[in-house]
Amino acid sequence: MGCWVKLKSSNWAFPTAVLSLYGFFANCRIAEPFLAPYLIGPYKNISEEVVTNYLFPIWTYSYLAFLFPVFLLTDFLRHKPLIVIQALFLVSNYVLLCFAPGLLAMVFLEIHYAVVTATEVAYFSYIYSTIPHENYQRATGYLRSAMLFGYTSGAGLGQVLISLAGLNYFYLNAITLGVVSVAFLISFWLPMPQGSMFFKGRKTASLGRQSQQVVPGKTDRPDETALDEEGASSGKQKMECDDDAGWCSRKNVFSAGHLLWQSFRESYSSRHLIYWSLWWALATAGYTQIVNYIQLMWNHIEPSASSSVYNGGVESACSLVGAAAAFSVGYIKVNWSVWGELALGSFSAIGAGAVFLTGLTSNIWACYAGYALFKSCYMLLITITTFQIAANLSMECYALTFGINTFVALSLQTIMTLIFVDGATLGLDIVTQFIIYGIYHALISVLFLIRGTYTVCTKRSTPEPPDNLPKERKDPVQVIHDTPF
Repeated sequence: MGCWVKLKSSNWAFPTAVLSLYGFFANCRIAEPFLAPYLIGPYKNISEEVVTNYLFPIWTYSYLAFLFPVFLLTDFLRHKPLIVIQALFLVSNYVLLCFAPGLLAMVFLEIHYAVVTATEVAYFSYIYSTIPHENYQRATGYLRSAMLFGYTSGAGLGQVLISLAGLNYFYLNAITLGVVSVAFLISFWLPMPQGSMFFKGRKTASLGRQSQQVVPGKTDRPDETALDEEGASSGKQKMECDDDAGWCSRKNVFSAGHLLWQSFRESYSSRHLIYWSLWWALATAGYTQIVNYIQLMWNHIEPSASSSVYNGGVESACSLVGAAAAFSVGYIKVNWSVWGELALGSFSAIGAGAVFLTGLTSNIWACYAGYALFKSCYMLLITITTFQIAANLSMECYALTFGINTFVALSLQTIMTLIFVDGATLGLDIVTQFIIYGIYHALISVLFLIRGTYTVCTKRSTPEPPDNLPKERKDPVQVIHDTPF
C-alpha cells in the first residue's frame, strides 16, 4: 500500500505506469493474427474476395476520415477521454466479432477499428502533456516496450492456444474481449492532464517552455516554477478557469491556430527534416498496406481450412526480430546526416526484395521469411527516422509532425486501396497486389539511393556548414512502431 501511495505521488511514475499497463492490455490481442481465417472460415463465412476487395478497404477510408478530427480533439479534450474512447471501441470491436453475425456487422467492425487506430495519437501524446520534460525519454521507452510486449505476448499466446490447446477462433476472440475489457477499466485510472499543447492548456505549455529557457535566479516571475510543479496552487486554478471561460472564443481559437502554424513551420524547417518525413510517409503507407493484407496472402498460399495456421507465432517472432533490429540503432555509431538517406535507400531495397518474395513464392515458410525480413527492415528504418526527426524538434512540434506524416501516409494508402484493392475499381487479387507493393517499395529505394549517394558525395567533398537546428537533445529513444502510429 505504501509503495502504491509513493508511486501515485510521483509527478511522472504513476501516469507512466498506468499508461504502460493500459498499453500492454490494449495491444495483447490474442485473436488479431487470426482475423482473416476467422472471417473467411465457417464462423463468419465471408468469401476471401469480399474480405479483400470490400471489407478491409472500409477500415482505410474510415481511418482517413477520423484521423484529422481526432488529432484536434485529442489536444482539445486533453487526451484522456480519447484513450477511454479507444478502449471502449476495442471492447465493442470484439463484441461484434464474437456475437454479431452477417456482413453488415463486419462493416461496423471495420469502422470501429478505424476509431481505435485513429485514437492511437492520444496514447502516444498523452504522456508528454502529463510528465516533466526531463522524463520524456524514459517514459517513451517504457510505453513502447509495453506495447511491444503486449503485442508479442498476445500473438504468441494465441499461437499456443491454437496449436497446443486446440482452441478454435471463437474462443480466442472471447479471451481477447476479456483482455481489452481490462484495458478499458485501466483507462479510467489515468490522471487528467492539467492542460493541452494548443487549445485550453496553451498558456500552461507556454509557461513550461519559458521556465526551461529562464536562467535560474534570473527570472522575473519565480512563481511560474511553482505553477508547473504544483497543480493545486491557486494561481494555476485561476489560469485554468480563465482558459475554460474562453475555450470557444475567437481569440483562443486564433491563438491555437497560430501556434499550430508556428509548430508546422518548425517541423519542416529544413531539407533534412523534409526528406526524413518523406520516407516516413511513403514507407509507412506501403508497410501498413502489407501488414493489413498479409493474412490474406498466407491464407491464399495455405488455406486455413485445410492446413495448420502459424500466424500468431510468425507475428510474435517478427516483433521480436524487429525489436532487436530497432534496439541496435542506439548502439550504431553512424553520422546519420551523411549516411542516413543512403541507409534508407539500401534497406528499402532489401525490403522491396522481401515483398517480391512474399508475393511470388508458393511456399508458406518462404512467405513467412519474406514478411519477417520486410518488417525488420521497416522497424529498423522507422526507428532511425523517428529519432532523426524528434532529435531536432521540440516535443510539441514532434507531435504535430507525427500527425501530419501519418496523415500523408494514410492518404497514400487510401489511394492505393482505392485503385488496386477496392472492388469498385481494379479489385486485384492478393498476389498481384503484393507484386505492386514490391514495385512501390523498389521505387522508394531508388529515390533514396539516388538522394543518399548525392548527399554522401556532397558532404564528404565539402565541409559541413554549421547546423542551425537545436543542439540540446538526448540520446536516441528506442522507438518501436508496429502500427501506422
